[in-house]
Amino acid sequence: MATKLDEWKVLPRLMMLVTTIMYIRCLEWALSQPDLSVSQAGLISVVTGAFTGSFGIWMGKESK
Repeated sequence: MATKLDEWKVLPRLMMLVTTIMYIRCLEWALSQPDLSVSQAGLISVVTGAFTGSFGIWMGKESK
């Protein structure tokens, strides 16, 4: 059973799903603010960069 889970790459896909959900929740929070401060906008920028980086690494691993 463990080899099947490894073949299907369940854990990386689950982690990417959780990361995507958290990214969407951060964006929802930012869009619900009446006026973003500089620090809040910086937080969203960092979260977006981290998500983009992790997604790029994940896609690179999936293609191999």
